[in-house]
Amino acid sequence: MSYLMLTGGRVVNSGGSVDADVLVRAGKIEAVGRLAALSIADIERIDCTGRLLLPGGVDVHTHLDAPMMGTTTSDDFATGTRAAACGGTTTLVDFAMQAPGETLLQSLENHRAKAHGRAVIDYGFHMCVTDLYDGATDEFAEIVESGVSSFKVFMAYRGTLMLHDGAMFEVLRKSSAVGGQVCVHAENGDIIDRLAADLIAAGRTGPGSHELSRPPSTEIEAVRRAIQIARMADSPLYFVHLSTEGAVEAVAEARAKDWAVAGETCTHYLTLDRSLYDAPGFEAAKVVLTPPLRTEEHRDALWRGLRAGTLGVVSSDHCPFCLEEKRRLGQDDFRAIPNGGPGVEHRLLVMYAEGVRKGRISLEKFVDLTATAPARQFGLSPAKGAIVRGADADIVVLDPHGSTTISAETQNQRMDYTPYEGWTLPGAIEAVYARGELVAQNGKYVGSEGRGRFLERSTL
Repeated sequence: MSYLMLTGGRVVNSGGSVDADVLVRAGKIEAVGRLAALSIADIERIDCTGRLLLPGGVDVHTHLDAPMMGTTTSDDFATGTRAAACGGTTTLVDFAMQAPGETLLQSLENHRAKAHGRAVIDYGFHMCVTDLYDGATDEFAEIVESGVSSFKVFMAYRGTLMLHDGAMFEVLRKSSAVGGQVCVHAENGDIIDRLAADLIAAGRTGPGSHELSRPPSTEIEAVRRAIQIARMADSPLYFVHLSTEGAVEAVAEARAKDWAVAGETCTHYLTLDRSLYDAPGFEAAKVVLTPPLRTEEHRDALWRGLRAGTLGVVSSDHCPFCLEEKRRLGQDDFRAIPNGGPGVEHRLLVMYAEGVRKGRISLEKFVDLTATAPARQFGLSPAKGAIVRGADADIVVLDPHGSTTISAETQNQRMDYTPYEGWTLPGAIEAVYARGELVAQNGKYVGSEGRGRFLERSTL
C-alpha cells in the first residue's frame, strides 16, 4: 500500500491531545486531522477507535552489547531493540563504551559495527570517555561531525571508568567548544569505595550492602560538584539517572539561575523501593544497579521534579545482566556484582500506569518525558518525538481499557528476571509503527530484521 491511515484514535502530543486521523506515506506522517473522508485509492485503513495514538518512545539511556564489570550486557542490538519495539520505544540512544587501550574513534567504530544490520529500531550513540589519553579531545570534533553529539563521563568506578575532576573539566570544556553536551554519572566514587571496603571488612558481603555503600549523600555531593565544574568549563551539563531529593534540589537551583543544567531519572527510581534490598539470599542482586533504589521521600521528590520541569526525561538505563551472571561474579563480594538491570521494554507502560493512571502526571506530560523531551534534548527533533506532519511515522497504539501483566516468561528482553514480575498494569500496547512499518503487535515483534537506521544527531 502507498498510504496508511490510522483512523478514529486520540492523538497525544506534549502540547495537547485531539481526536484525529493520521495519514502516513513513505515512512513519514503526511497529515493529522479529520481525514477519514479522503478518497485515496491505494490505502490501508486501521481502525483505532477508543485508542491513544502516542509518539514512539525515545529512550536516551541504554547499554546494549556493552562490556562492563567483567562481563557483557545480556541484550545485544538485535534482542534489545526488539524488546524496545515491543514496549513502544522506536528510537534509542545507546552508550558506546571506550574500551581499554582503544582510542575514542576506534571504540565508537566498534560499537557501530555491533549495531549495524542488527538493530530493528532507529538508534544513535553517546561516546563514553573513560581514559583521557593525550590527544583524546582532539577527536571530539570528528565524533560530533559523525553525528554523535554527546559524551559521557563517570564520577565513580575508579580504576575502570572514573575520570578525576580535572579530566572531567577538560571533557566538558572541549565538548562545549564543538557544540556537544556531556552526560554525567554523578556519584562520589572514592567515598563509595571506602564505605564498600568497610562493609566487606565487617563481613557484610551480600548484595544488600550495595545500597549501604551508596547513600544519598554520595549522589548529592557529586551533583553539586559537577555543576560547579561545568560552570568553570562554561559547558552545558546533563545528569543521567538521578535518584535523590537532594539532586533534584541542586538541579532546580541551577536552572533557577538559568544555567544550562538538565537531568533525567529512570523508571525504576520512580516506582521501586529500597526494601527490595532486604530480600533473602541473593535475590537482592536483581536490583543491584547504580545508583541504588531509594526510599519513598526520594521517589516523591523525583515525581515533583518531573511535574515542575526540573527533570525533563525518563529513561530506562537498560543495563541487563542475568541473575545467574550476577551470582557467578559477585556471590561472595557485592562489589563484583555487575551493576544494572532491565527496563527498556517496560518503560512506557510502567510510566503510563504509575504516572498517568495514578494522577501523578498528565497524558501530555507522559509523552513529553518519554518521547518529545528526550528527542529535543539529544538532537533528534523534529523527526522524532511527536505526531506531526513531516515527522517519522513512529506511532504507538495504546488501548487504555486493556491491561498488561509483566513476567520474565513473556518478556522479550533477554533476561531471566524482571523487577516488575507479576505487576498487572492498566493499558495495553496493541501496535507499534516505526517509520510507518508495523513492527510490534500485542507484545510480539513482527517487523523485518536489521531495519534500524543510525541517526546523525544535531548539536545543541
